[in-house]
Amino acid sequence: MSMEYSLPELEDLAAKFEEEQPEKLLAWATAQFGNDIVLASSFGAEDVVLIDMLQKIAPGTPVFYLDTNKHFTETYETIERIEKHYQASFIRILPQITLEEQANLYGDELWKSNPTSCCNLRKVEPLTRILGEYTAWITGIRRDQAPTRAHTKKVEWDSKFNLVKFNPLAAWTNDDVWAYIREHQVIYNPLHDQYYSSIGCEVCTRQVLPGEDPRAGRWSGFEKTECGLHK
Repeated sequence: MSMEYSLPELEDLAAKFEEEQPEKLLAWATAQFGNDIVLASSFGAEDVVLIDMLQKIAPGTPVFYLDTNKHFTETYETIERIEKHYQASFIRILPQITLEEQANLYGDELWKSNPTSCCNLRKVEPLTRILGEYTAWITGIRRDQAPTRAHTKKVEWDSKFNLVKFNPLAAWTNDDVWAYIREHQVIYNPLHDQYYSSIGCEVCTRQVLPGEDPRAGRWSGFEKTECGLHK
């Protein structure tokens, strides 16, 4: 699919929505792209906020998640609770190979020896596949989550996956996210109450101690800080 907006036009849109609330950007984006826009959800705090917003603004907007087969039990239970609450059905995207096939091809517990390769197989490839069906996607990334995200724009061209990318919560803080969750009584992953600030696969995620970077619990012991979904 081709880009419908030029880079200058996307920069103008980013500037236009920079001071606007996330709901306004979501309303514009879903009206503009219709069924050609999709929300990527890991069911972390930011993503459940976006799901709640979309259910009020454009409830027909498709939502997908990458099922690596290694998520926490609490994550799978959260997905079920949210689907039931909103009477929604989310798109489940699986890797092309099973964990057994992966072990046979690359060795057992690849996430311990080469987590980047594991993420490529179980996250990046499935994401590339699903995004190829859309012209725009919505993410929950925020600028203060990590240095790699500090310059995130609310509207931008995703050169990695070749489509328009919307980051409605880019300017929000962690406190903003949790204020929304409390005010609107949004269902969230209970692991957040157990010092898991950023939740990925069970085998690559640990609790974050007070004073640590919010993403310190991801791929602990490796220099890796991103799974490769965001450039």
